[in-house]
Amino acid sequence: MRPGRAAGGRGRALFPLLGVLLVQGVHVALALEIKADAHVRGYVGEKIKLRCTFRSTSSVTDKLTIDWTYRPPSSSRTESIFHYQSFQYPTTAGTFRDRISWVGDVYRGDASISISSPTLKDNGTFSCAVKNPPDVHHNIPVTELTVTERGLGTMLSSVALLSILVFLPSAVVVALLLVRMGRKAAGLKRRSKSGYKKSSIEVSDDTDQEEADDCVTRLCVRCAECLDSDYEETY
Repeated sequence: MRPGRAAGGRGRALFPLLGVLLVQGVHVALALEIKADAHVRGYVGEKIKLRCTFRSTSSVTDKLTIDWTYRPPSSSRTESIFHYQSFQYPTTAGTFRDRISWVGDVYRGDASISISSPTLKDNGTFSCAVKNPPDVHHNIPVTELTVTERGLGTMLSSVALLSILVFLPSAVVVALLLVRMGRKAAGLKRRSKSGYKKSSIEVSDDTDQEEADDCVTRLCVRCAECLDSDYEETY
C-alpha cells in the first residue's frame, strides 16, 4: 500500500469522529444551565419564595417555557403547579390552587415563584424546568421545602433583640455616669486622706466668699442699729 493512500484512509476515518465531536460541542453550547435552592424552610402562613435561575446561550423568545411541578413526600406522583409561556399560568386546581404567584423575570434569567399561605401539607419536592429553543437540553434541579410552625423561641428571640436595641443605649449612659461618680468620690476620698491643700484660685474664691458673707453680716447689724435709733427717737 502506498503511503499517500494510507494517509488518505486515515483522514477519511477521522471525519466521522470530528463530526461527532462537533455535534457534541454544539450540544454543550446549546445546553441550559438551571439553578435552584436545594433546601428551603418556611413557616405556616408566611409567604415562601422558591428561587430558580437559568442561563441560556440563546436570546429569550416567546417560545421559552417554564414548568414547576410538585411531588409530595413519600410519593412518586407529580403535580403541575405553574406554567409560563409569554404569560404566567398558575394552577387553578389541587393543593396549590390560587396560591402560586409569579415573581420571576425571564429577561434576567429568573424563573422564581412564591407560595402564599403555606401549610404543613405543602412539604415536598419542587422541580423547575426551563426550555428556550433551541436550548432544550438541561438539568432539572429540585428544591426540598420544609414548612414548620413558628415556635415560641423564635418569637422570644425577636422580642429580646428589640429590647436590646431599645435599652442598651440607656444602660451604657447609666454605666458611664456611675463610673464617673465613682471616680469623683474616690478622688475626694484620696484628697481628704492625704491632707489635700487647695490651690491659690480655690483659696481666693473661699476668701472672696468669706468677705462677702462678712459684708452681709455687717450690713444687717448696721440696719438693726438704725432701726433701734429710730425707735428711741420716736419715744
